[in-house]
Amino acid sequence: MKKVEGQLRVAISHVQPQVENGRFAIKRIVGDDVIVTADIFTDGHSHVTADLLFRHQDDQEWQKIPMQYLDNDFWRGRFKVNTLGFYVYTIQAWIDYFQTWQKDLEKKFVAEIDISVDMQMGLEMITSALEAQDNAELREWLEAIQDAESLQQQVKLARDSQLSLLMRDRYPNKQWVTEYPQTLPLFVDPPKALFSTWYEMFPRSASPDPQRHGTFKDCEKWLPYIAQMGFDVLYLPPIHPIGVNKRRGKSNQAKALETDVGSPWAIGSPEGGHMAIHQELGTLKDFEDLVKEAKKWEIDIALDIAFQCSVDHPYLEEHPNWFRWRADHTIQHAENPPKKYEDIVPFYFETAEWKELWDELRDIIFYWIQKGVRIFRVDNPHTKPFVFWEWLITTIKQKHPDIIFLAEAFTRPKVMYWLAKVGFTQSYTYFAWRHTKKELTEYLTLLTSAEINDYFRPNFWPNTPDILTEELQQGNQATFCIRLILAATLSSNYGIYGPPFELMIHEAVPGTEEYLNSEKYESRYWERDTEESLKELISRLNLIRKKNPALQQIKNLQFYEIDNEQILYFGKWNDNADNQLLIFVSLDPFHSQSGTFKVPLKELGLSSKSSYKVQELLLNRQHIWSGETQRITLSPQVPACIFSIQKKVKREVDFEYFI
Repeated sequence: MKKVEGQLRVAISHVQPQVENGRFAIKRIVGDDVIVTADIFTDGHSHVTADLLFRHQDDQEWQKIPMQYLDNDFWRGRFKVNTLGFYVYTIQAWIDYFQTWQKDLEKKFVAEIDISVDMQMGLEMITSALEAQDNAELREWLEAIQDAESLQQQVKLARDSQLSLLMRDRYPNKQWVTEYPQTLPLFVDPPKALFSTWYEMFPRSASPDPQRHGTFKDCEKWLPYIAQMGFDVLYLPPIHPIGVNKRRGKSNQAKALETDVGSPWAIGSPEGGHMAIHQELGTLKDFEDLVKEAKKWEIDIALDIAFQCSVDHPYLEEHPNWFRWRADHTIQHAENPPKKYEDIVPFYFETAEWKELWDELRDIIFYWIQKGVRIFRVDNPHTKPFVFWEWLITTIKQKHPDIIFLAEAFTRPKVMYWLAKVGFTQSYTYFAWRHTKKELTEYLTLLTSAEINDYFRPNFWPNTPDILTEELQQGNQATFCIRLILAATLSSNYGIYGPPFELMIHEAVPGTEEYLNSEKYESRYWERDTEESLKELISRLNLIRKKNPALQQIKNLQFYEIDNEQILYFGKWNDNADNQLLIFVSLDPFHSQSGTFKVPLKELGLSSKSSYKVQELLLNRQHIWSGETQRITLSPQVPACIFSIQKKVKREVDFEYFI
């Protein structure tokens, strides 16, 4: 049974935010205000005071912030985090006998009850505080109360809020302080954890010569193009040697020709494994040069981490116990019945040599960090133990708190969320398969809920090398535009599998979501300068994201009503409301759609009778709206509008907006 402290009278309950009762860290980025709330109360009518305590892992001393009483025993405090890494926070609360005395003194005085003894008790508290720590200002208050010309003046001085503040930290009965029984963890990430724009490309397809294998030097020549489109993360699939034995051929054929390049995810050959580079891509120095050159364009290179091996990986010979062997003494290949991937061998995480395996996988991450990589996209993390990821990510972030891990976890929701809890910075989502207004609204409402938003950061991808949805397969140019705009405006983190998306490649293997002539199994040559390219829209959209802080977070998303199920209407604005956006996206790529909607004037700080300017950002047009009710028409040619609310204008106008 817990030791009883008989003098403790304050209760602290429902402290938020916290994840799994404090087992896992909530997530914030540098510069964020962390808002902590709790129910704090006591028996009887005594006055309660509370402090929010926090410290960075490198600090020895706690910092204290007074909490504010709001209503119904509900309290709030906030602190700012300016340093990357791990923090902890908690709450202390106690009976504030001095403020209790102040409150009761006034009540008795108003009721014309003798307060001479009560006044003496208060003066003794001030005297006691001065004896513990002398303070000139507090001493002046004591003398002023003692020298007051009337009892009324004494009470007025004794009740002053400034005196309350002076006494707050000098006369709390600290031996009777209730401490919340947990220190709650918090991790602070770099800003790119919350706001990033990803472009995925295969380095081997970067060559300007369709007859030649691409290299890192070729990738460097893509950097200006990628930067001009507004991307700040360039994600590369695995860059390691590719196995030859059991190599897959084009279109995932079981038998490869001698000229087939194989899947980059079949990692390892006699040339090396996860700490080696595929020779045709270049040298280690070439890769390091690419990382450095990308930085000049304000782009981070994200590297794919796939903890699996080809059958040619040196690990199979060096560490056979890291793999699972079947009853016939053959190795266990990766399987997802009825599928079997004979070019890939998974690690056996239940091996007796798990510590050695874990250390090696950790060292792979450290190796690439030393080469300048700060972002890792992790392949299929849901097929490896949660406890391994918790240990690995915590270990890495203790030394390198700026590292970002993106979980490629297309799996069950609770598994996806658990991976975020154990430390993944961002996660892929089900966005690609959410199409209707109802589906999108329900899914985004879930992702932006306080409980999930404290630890889960979605990264929206309309396509990947593994995912070409039926919607994109059967769609038109407007379909690609709509999915792009939805991804870029609903989520603060989004990405595209670059050339196939911007060129609107939509041919699939019949009956699947697999790209026909998939780049996973062959090099491709991309002709970027075509009329079909979406690069102008992509560039415009990414520029809008950079210029509008409202689009750089996700928790600020608010859906609104419009009388058309084919139009999604939502708003976003930043914390100080100086950047306010209303966004409309048609979900019908084939027909024009119109609808009547109401502008949330009160939330925007506008009068129902005022006229106000709006800037349509995609088309860069300015309009004037008047009043609450407006109408909009969207078409396949312009399937979305992003309106920035500007300022009021004097004249009153009636306005109906059409595209």
